[in-house]
Amino acid sequence: MIEKRGLRLDEIPGPKASPSSGHSISLSIVTAEKPHEDAFYRSKRIFDLITSSLMLVLLSPVLLMIAILIKLDSPGPVFFVQERAGCRRRRIREGTVWQIRCFGCYKFRSMAQNADPSRHERYIQDFCQSRPAAEHGDGTTFKLQSDPRVTRFGRVLRRSSLDELPQFINVLRGEMSLVGPRPVPFYEVAQYEKSDYERLAATPGITGLWQVRGRGRVPFQEMMRMDIEYVRQRSWGLDLKLLLLTIPAVIFGRGAA
Repeated sequence: MIEKRGLRLDEIPGPKASPSSGHSISLSIVTAEKPHEDAFYRSKRIFDLITSSLMLVLLSPVLLMIAILIKLDSPGPVFFVQERAGCRRRRIREGTVWQIRCFGCYKFRSMAQNADPSRHERYIQDFCQSRPAAEHGDGTTFKLQSDPRVTRFGRVLRRSSLDELPQFINVLRGEMSLVGPRPVPFYEVAQYEKSDYERLAATPGITGLWQVRGRGRVPFQEMMRMDIEYVRQRSWGLDLKLLLLTIPAVIFGRGAA
């Protein structure tokens, strides 16, 4: 079990958190089962399957055009795949156990090919500790400001959130949901305190409370509070409300880099 901030993943007791899709780490979170919880997750999965399939079909011309523009703008692959912390739900007698797993999260590439990832990792460490970091920003917002690694067209993709569209593939595969806490890289999980783990007790989503209320404008503790609030209050009514609120959030680009 992880006990403090700054603990490296290779120091976690038990199975190693190997950065390859499908691998799990030793951290499991047990939550109390709500009435009709199984029915909620079954229906949520069906809704995710139908909606993500339709979106991928309907948006296929847009996806193709974005792919072409990425290739014209800079050399490198169309997609950027980063290993993120997801979860797997399993029913036990005491309630529900969520096992943290690794999956490849898809995004349209918005940075130069072979961009150094250490810059963002250092910023996340400062952000989780709420420390100002002059090199990266003011330490109070999630988005890394003025990132020189971002391409010209990449800035457009990020401002419009179009770089997130390939995550419908993750939803289709069951690695993500339409609504849920933001999927995070493992180097962020390594910064969590024990009280932060509750945010991981839900399938990560394309949109959620943080995405529509704060996005890149809020400090770490407020972001954590929003994600945990969703985990505790999850329901069909909340999911539908957040899906509707996502539309103006994307249109007006609130908190986008």
